[in-house]
Amino acid sequence: MKYHEKPAHFRELFSNLLPILLALFIWTNPVLAQNNGELITLSLKNKTIGEALETINKRYNYTFVLRTPDIDTKRKVSIDAKQQKIEDVLNNLFRGQDVSFDINNKTVRISKNVRQKDAESTQAATARNVTGQVTDSSGEPMIGVSVMVKGSNNGVVTNMDGKYEIKIDHPNQVLQYSFLGYLSQEKRIGDNRMLNVTLEEDVKKLDEVVVVGYSVQKKKDITGAVSTVLAKDIENIPVNDFGSALAGRSPGVQVITPSGKPNEGFSIRVRGATSINAGNEPLYVVDGVPTSDTKTINPSEIESITVLKDAASTAVFGVRGANGVVLVTTRRGVSGKPVISLNSSFGLTQALRNLKGVDSYTYATLYNEAQLSDNPSLTESQLGFSPFVIDMFRTNEDPIMFPNVDWNDYLFKNLAWQTQHNLTLSGGGERFRYFVSLGYLLQDGMLKQLGESYDPNYQYKRFNYRSNVDIDITKSTLLKVNIGGHVGAKREPRTDELWRKVLWSTPFSSPGIVDGKLISNIYSNRYISIGERSCPLDYYYNYGYNVDTDNVLNLDLALEQKLDFITPGLSMNIKGAYNTNYNVKASRTPSGADSMCTPIYLGSIETPGMDFWDPRFDRTIVYQTDGVSGLHEQMSYGEEVGRGRNWYGEFSLNYSRSFGDHDVSALFLYNQSKKYYPETKIDGKVFYMDIPTAYVGYVGRMTYAYKKRYMVDLNAGYNGSENFAPDKRFGFFPAVSAGWILSEEKFMKKQKVIDFLKLRASYGIVGNDKMENARFLYMAGAWSGYNTVAKGQGSWQFGKDGGTGLLPDAKENTMGNPDVTWEKVAKQNYGIDLKMFDSRLSLTADVFFEKRKDILSTRNTLPAITDINLPKINLGKVNNHGYELSLGWNDRAGKVDYWLKANVSYAKNKIIYMDEVVPNEPYMAETGRSTGLTYGYIFDRFLQKDDFDADGNLKKDENGRQILPQMALGTPRPGDALFKDLNGDGVINGDDKTRFGYAERPDYVFGFLGGLKWKNFEFSMQWTAAMNASRILDGEYRNAFGSTNSRMLLKFLADGRWTEENPNSRFPRLTFMNKSHYLQTSDLWLMNGSYLRLKTAEISYTLPQKDFLKKVGIESVRFYCNGYNLLTLFSDLNDIDIDPEGVTDGGNNNYPNIRIYNFGVNISF
Repeated sequence: MKYHEKPAHFRELFSNLLPILLALFIWTNPVLAQNNGELITLSLKNKTIGEALETINKRYNYTFVLRTPDIDTKRKVSIDAKQQKIEDVLNNLFRGQDVSFDINNKTVRISKNVRQKDAESTQAATARNVTGQVTDSSGEPMIGVSVMVKGSNNGVVTNMDGKYEIKIDHPNQVLQYSFLGYLSQEKRIGDNRMLNVTLEEDVKKLDEVVVVGYSVQKKKDITGAVSTVLAKDIENIPVNDFGSALAGRSPGVQVITPSGKPNEGFSIRVRGATSINAGNEPLYVVDGVPTSDTKTINPSEIESITVLKDAASTAVFGVRGANGVVLVTTRRGVSGKPVISLNSSFGLTQALRNLKGVDSYTYATLYNEAQLSDNPSLTESQLGFSPFVIDMFRTNEDPIMFPNVDWNDYLFKNLAWQTQHNLTLSGGGERFRYFVSLGYLLQDGMLKQLGESYDPNYQYKRFNYRSNVDIDITKSTLLKVNIGGHVGAKREPRTDELWRKVLWSTPFSSPGIVDGKLISNIYSNRYISIGERSCPLDYYYNYGYNVDTDNVLNLDLALEQKLDFITPGLSMNIKGAYNTNYNVKASRTPSGADSMCTPIYLGSIETPGMDFWDPRFDRTIVYQTDGVSGLHEQMSYGEEVGRGRNWYGEFSLNYSRSFGDHDVSALFLYNQSKKYYPETKIDGKVFYMDIPTAYVGYVGRMTYAYKKRYMVDLNAGYNGSENFAPDKRFGFFPAVSAGWILSEEKFMKKQKVIDFLKLRASYGIVGNDKMENARFLYMAGAWSGYNTVAKGQGSWQFGKDGGTGLLPDAKENTMGNPDVTWEKVAKQNYGIDLKMFDSRLSLTADVFFEKRKDILSTRNTLPAITDINLPKINLGKVNNHGYELSLGWNDRAGKVDYWLKANVSYAKNKIIYMDEVVPNEPYMAETGRSTGLTYGYIFDRFLQKDDFDADGNLKKDENGRQILPQMALGTPRPGDALFKDLNGDGVINGDDKTRFGYAERPDYVFGFLGGLKWKNFEFSMQWTAAMNASRILDGEYRNAFGSTNSRMLLKFLADGRWTEENPNSRFPRLTFMNKSHYLQTSDLWLMNGSYLRLKTAEISYTLPQKDFLKKVGIESVRFYCNGYNLLTLFSDLNDIDIDPEGVTDGGNNNYPNIRIYNFGVNISF
């Protein structure tokens, strides 16, 4: 009900536009029609006047405005009006009160008639002090209650006895009483000099409903492990997907975003990873419909994100619930006048990491150092870089022939543009409610345009739209219609591993583009004898670009029918969803190759035999041009078209009813889904695209509560999967959970510290049917009729015509296994929910245990010479355990409201059994360890000078035996790595390998959140942290000078190298001779993956409400400035310019993760 008046003309404008925005629902207009001259029927007994006005508002869409604050709306009345005018109904309700009504259309202004003596009393009133006491419902004084004069900054707080004293200026002023965890109250002062107030506990938060599997439950009644993040918690985080916004906010949830490339997406792990070979991604469900399209959901459309973690929560999802379930609920409209909100933000993105290579001078110097380290007897003429070339690099005298280019700075922008705009409209009447959203996102990449006729930069544009409509067809029939989708266009340069090739390119490979000419001097530059034979421009410049356009439409229809005429509390739900997408990948390529210019000294033409360091040598540069076309050639066009569609249907019966102290509910549900044109890739090849995937399942749930304090939930899913044979296709997945609200017990009522206390426990079984991308695991794969073994040769010979070649054979690609079935996970969870100190302190803690068996896998113990792909089997056991703790504090200090939250998650798994060959040494086994550990040598130390004798050989004992273990190292040198001899046999070989460190996923994940509000200012921040995680440097990240010994040298490898002056270095010496030795996987390359990161921070200011804003229909204006991935601390990786959340394998080096600086404004009408 509205007790205030708002400007109408702005809303009326959008109300007129509403039928256009909801054109698909225009047929509902007759339902929406309201007759302003209608008669009112109202039958209420023993209800307050306020409740009666609320009922009229909901049924007939009248808005009531109380023009004076002393109108009594809390008096209880009874009324039985049939087909009466609104004036007669109101006179009946306010009988005995001297009020008048001003009715204009459907707005009713209610005023109290002021008598002469009241006016005289008011005029005679003067400023005075008002005193009083604030108590709770049991009569106990309340300390620290805020007492404010409404609409001013005048306020005090109650003392130890709950008493207060405040100065007021006028008897018409109103005092506001507020305290965290209690319902706020307002009292008009009038003639009173003393006002005593009793505050009631706010139980609304405990009665909030939380979306769970296929239904909702009251928050206080949940007995499973569930965490929820609301829209207000993530709405202003400057990211374009909800996963990135979720990081650090939900205990037990790890969000992985290794790349900041536009529209790259994210992945989530719930309570770690427990499957050896199958995926660990949870199931995503949007508005009750499973989906795999998560990265394009507009965060501004989201109402809440709920993560289901234990078996009691996920059992109803059967074979798809083993890794947890993420439920996304989009926003819906509420009855009332149109509410319009515009949120616009503008930001800049910046690379989090920018791996640096050494400059040309340092490269040449250290290259020679590596050569001399291997062979100290080399002369200057035998070194890779002559003194003259090194000096040219040092002086930078000739940047064309002896360039020094930082390719990261040359190719990539320091800052890139990002902007988001979202417009929402919501409202509705008694029988029709709507939420409409339009969104636009533009995210530019970091690649510079260097003279191409087209823009090669990465870019992503997305237009989102959504319309969620609720229609009460009758009092017992509700129709929900959701239409949503997006059109996205992603542009990328046509490139051959550009980000990796940047790691290859030396700073002297080319000066880049000079005077519009692409310079490539490394091909014929006889003055520099080594170097990678190309620069980054050779891998993308003038290659063209691709534009991937995706058009997605989602349609959901849901009908909810109450069946109280059969039995009270019974209802039926029918839901159907149809999703379709159409994709076009367009390729634009220049029709001609770009011309290339090679710089040449004029002296090499005129005096070809003269040394170029001779003072008489003419160093005038001329260019040899290869080709004359490229940059301005017409671009060719090609395209690939893809499509997809899927549907989902469900039918359910729900029952919920209370019988005295007994509350019962039940759910029976049938669902089925089908996805067409699935892209199933196995070893890079696409299979079974023309065969849709399908799921069928039955769901059952029963809940029982006694006296609202003892609760039991029974859940079960009976699901089927295409991956298993018909007789093994369906499985039964039960779960049970129980809860006990101790704070409702009589023995807890006498204490005042604990406000709410609940104990929870659950046990259940869930399943998994996925292994990599394989399908139809029980069926044998197709045969290959033209199979070759090596060099185009087959495996047999017929001997016809004297031929000696081996002929192709036939090969069965994959063997089937009719006995394969799903993985099963038995999960236990024990939890506690606690609120203390008037709900200022909140705590949630969970301990969980998981046992996964029958893991989908392939045998590992078959000899490699066997030429067959073995079938999938159920083999392996992995246990997982851990805990989660979430702690929160909400309070007020003076005029500052503040809140603090912290959460920590711990998850550790252990392989109980897996298929592996019995190792030569027990420490080599994977069984008994966590999944995801690195296998290799244990680094002992670097060889030092005193390990060698005078002849440069490793020292021997008096018996002529080498003191240090024997290594597969031809000519050891100081600075080479020495590995540990784990079995003590005096030889370093494969039997000395073991598993070490932690997995890439951290054992511990932390989240720290806090914020404060003072007047119209707000500030908030969020930190995330990870601990017990390891990252292994690989590929270009450990290979100095690259695999060709002529590629880039990364700066951190150069700065941390071993030298005689730095014997306690982090990395080995630079070498070509013994590189293969130190490149072997060992914990020498193991980095601590722990870190602390300032994930988000925001400061905002809301403009005070001013008359000029109200005149143009603006309710509020909020300005904010925020950032994302702002600061990283305590990270070994960050110290060497590697993002701890990114990749550490040069072979997978790609678009870096990003930092975002953002400014925005939110306007509500």
